[in-house]
Amino acid sequence: MITQIQNLPANMVGFKATNEVTQEDFTNKVIPTVKELVEKTDTLNYMLVLDTSVKDFTAGAWFKDAVLGVKNLTKWNRAAIVSDEKGVKTFTDVFSVLVPGEFKVFEHKDQQKAIDWVSGLN
Repeated sequence: MITQIQNLPANMVGFKATNEVTQEDFTNKVIPTVKELVEKTDTLNYMLVLDTSVKDFTAGAWFKDAVLGVKNLTKWNRAAIVSDEKGVKTFTDVFSVLVPGEFKVFEHKDQQKAIDWVSGLN
């Protein structure tokens, strides 16, 4: 399940993933919220907090995540993934070579640093 993180700076969106993450999570929550931010700011500052394993993302969720990335290819500015899984950093490092913008992984204990970095408040 994905829920939107509230009370973030106005120039960013953030989500928390828990338990199983499905295609519907992206279709109904992530994509409309991202679209609204991009329409308002013409840029995408994005944070995803993983309180679940990446193994809990369904194939449909991965597909929708990829669509989100491609649809906003030129809009990515900063994206942070908050996770303590080592494989997430490796994946993010590879992804950051393929997509414009800056991408970083933060540990859970550094979630506020992730917010500050994504929003440009650091």
